[in-house]
Amino acid sequence: MTLYNYLATDDSGKAIKGSLDAASEADAIEELKRKHLRPLSVVPGKKSNSSLSGLFGHGGKVKADDLVIFTRQLSAMVGAGVPLIRSLNSLGEHSESPALKAILVAIVKEVEGGMPLGDALAKHPRTFSDVYVNMVRAGEAAGILDEILKRLAIQQEKNASMRKKIKSAMTYPMILMVITVAAFFGLMLFVIPQIGKIITDLGGADAELPPLTQIMLGLSAFILSWWFILIPLLVGGVMLVLRYIRTPAGRKKFHQLTLRIPAINTIIRKVVVARFARTFSALNGAGVSILETMTVTAHALGNVVYEEALLAAVDKVKNGKQLSQVMEDDGLYPAIVSQMLAVGEETGQTDTVLVKVAEFYEEEVDVAIAGLSSIIEPIMIVIMGSAVGLIAASVMGPIAGIANQIGG
Repeated sequence: MTLYNYLATDDSGKAIKGSLDAASEADAIEELKRKHLRPLSVVPGKKSNSSLSGLFGHGGKVKADDLVIFTRQLSAMVGAGVPLIRSLNSLGEHSESPALKAILVAIVKEVEGGMPLGDALAKHPRTFSDVYVNMVRAGEAAGILDEILKRLAIQQEKNASMRKKIKSAMTYPMILMVITVAAFFGLMLFVIPQIGKIITDLGGADAELPPLTQIMLGLSAFILSWWFILIPLLVGGVMLVLRYIRTPAGRKKFHQLTLRIPAINTIIRKVVVARFARTFSALNGAGVSILETMTVTAHALGNVVYEEALLAAVDKVKNGKQLSQVMEDDGLYPAIVSQMLAVGEETGQTDTVLVKVAEFYEEEVDVAIAGLSSIIEPIMIVIMGSAVGLIAASVMGPIAGIANQIGG
């Protein structure tokens, strides 16, 4: 990935400078267009190498927990009347994150030069998301920055908690899958050839082996002969698939596929709905305009299918249509979301209503993940047991036959 410095204008014609990571200049331009920015200049900067910089204690990515702590502390200090620059300096000096400390030094310089905090944060898109930046800008404009930062901290904590639960649920089955594949290749490369030799020695070269045994011995011989090609092909194939998924087209197809997989699609839909409700509520409550709220929320959903649908809804809302009606027509969201949103639109309490929706679906995600984990674990154990049982059956069958012949 390469770091690109850009100069662009937004819908109001305001010039915006910043930087972002992208695989190529074309990808950087495409990313800017997705953010509704018109690029004027996109220049390659230094190669991003966060892993090496993090290794030596400089730069790197700011952890979600560090960002939450920073946001809460900044909210408390601003709310207590501590000047903004003094608050940022103090937090930078006491931060345990070298990456965040370096970013805060740069932000302090920008703010001291007269730049609004929101614009200074926007220069560090890898750390401060569009949601974060827009909420800070709205808080500055309304004079309620401390309250907005509290909302941001809560939102980040919820998002981080959800990500941790999903990662935790997927860790166990992934480990079992790796163990299963490693065990299969280990048996095929080292165990089956030796057992095949023993069977041949006991039964003779002309001994008739069961079809299953012949298949396993043939597969073992094939893998043993071509392992130096098969293993690189397998690893290369996985890397190519992962690389394709990172492209816009591959990412879209992958997200479309996941929405068709039973059990998985239910969790993904609930995660997206919870993320939509909490992000939309936070931005709307901060006083961000409805169209800007929709655009920023769309980029925060984490699923291209839902992102494109919400961006397409922006034009419909521009033409006077209610967002609740648009979401009901899309069919991507549960009926309760559009109904609750309609109530919020009628009462003028959209942010309050959507917080309730977010809390409900976050609890639903917890239940769905726990249910999926309880299903995945026995399935993976059955798969591992079946693989071992298949190999055992192919080996024990001929050995038992030879033993009966010797006994007879």
